[in-house]
Amino acid sequence: MSIIAGSGCEVITPLCDIKPLEEIERSIIKKYRKSTWTKFINAIKTFNLIEEDDKIAVAVSGGKDSLLMAKMFQELKKYTEVNFELEFIAMDPGFHASNKELLLNNCEYLKIPVKLFESGIFEVVEKIAKDYPCYMCAKMRRGALYNKAKELGCNKLALGHHFNDVIETTMLNVFCSGNFKTMKPKLKSTNFEGIELIRPLYYIEEDDIKAFVRNNGLSTMNCGCIVAANKTSSKRKEIKDLIAELKKSFKDVDKSIFKAGENVNMDSIVGWEKDGIKHSFLDIYDEE
Repeated sequence: MSIIAGSGCEVITPLCDIKPLEEIERSIIKKYRKSTWTKFINAIKTFNLIEEDDKIAVAVSGGKDSLLMAKMFQELKKYTEVNFELEFIAMDPGFHASNKELLLNNCEYLKIPVKLFESGIFEVVEKIAKDYPCYMCAKMRRGALYNKAKELGCNKLALGHHFNDVIETTMLNVFCSGNFKTMKPKLKSTNFEGIELIRPLYYIEEDDIKAFVRNNGLSTMNCGCIVAANKTSSKRKEIKDLIAELKKSFKDVDKSIFKAGENVNMDSIVGWEKDGIKHSFLDIYDEE
């Protein structure tokens, strides 16, 4: 088993009253150009995340990451010469009424034309994976989003996973699953033919997303699940805390973990898996 990211939703306390929409949009290009916008564009160009005639389903959870991602896609649409379409989709897995209202109010204020659909996933997950629900919840939510994207005729699904999600997933797999797997910036769905998952926030650090949301006066929602309500523990939170502690002694440990996924030295690997088949260094040892 490998670990995949959870929702990433988090309550952010704004530092000021919400700013006018025009000012929020302008800040993406101006004030947060280096920390968010440039990294967004770099990921798109580096990994070829957007192509001519794409129809992209942008998943809006209501959390800080997805709201910024949605607004950056809208800004990109204004300035790029690449022809692509956007569908903004939001799934209600069983939110409390207040969370659902906050999501819709934020989207209305930010002029994100979101299409909300219900899934009832929280109720199902609490029954079948009560103690550690994050993995199962994320898996089921992703499947529901893929299905909606396909229904809308999209060929890509954009999720708001960021730099910190990448390194936390890498460490979760090392510590909890005994394998080295990280997040790819894009991948083809194995269950939904013709749909590709993309992660345009791949290079953006979580603290910079928090700064954007907080300084623009936005109140983002909590995912509303039982983990967020402190009814159970979260291994992802433990890994996040561990990395923060390591940074006290190793300043750039987060960047080193991130780069490790790009710098795997196959000459120094004892075993690996490719296309579901396991290999050993002994398989090629006599050929060296």
